[in-house]
Amino acid sequence: MSSAKPPEKTPRKNKARAGNRRSVARLGAVQALYQMDIAGGDLPSTLAEFEAHRLGRELDGDTYAEADAGFFRDLVSGVVREQLRIDRLIDLVLQSSWPLKRIDLTLRNILRAGAYELLYRDDVPARAAISEYVDVAHGFYDDDGPRLVNGVLDAIARSERSGEVTARATPET
Repeated sequence: MSSAKPPEKTPRKNKARAGNRRSVARLGAVQALYQMDIAGGDLPSTLAEFEAHRLGRELDGDTYAEADAGFFRDLVSGVVREQLRIDRLIDLVLQSSWPLKRIDLTLRNILRAGAYELLYRDDVPARAAISEYVDVAHGFYDDDGPRLVNGVLDAIARSERSGEVTARATPET
């Protein structure tokens, strides 16, 4: 897999800056999950750091947009809580020759957060969640990263939300 820009910095293309508080929360969640993986921080201190110093704040000359803090907390906490189930599901979708543990850490956390939303956030339409995480991936990757995110999350949506995804794909008569 290709290398990604370190997620602790603002991605190159940040649609989340446009003001969608949930989009900002998704980007922040991916960054927080990445930071926890790299630094080994615990959940409460990572959430507190992001809410106090990143989301809606200026850091190293970058101004972060306001995020839906409750949504951010749910995404990060939910991925941590459900990581074993999420990772198994993603591994089922990926080819056996390229398991999740071989995927770039940033991309892995984008997939985890997207899978969490598809599994546990029925208030978010599946297609919207997929599109949001593809956008996050575009912020970090120029190559196949966004396509991989789209393919994996689409497969999970078809498996876990088949009624919703099939219903949208079926033309109305």
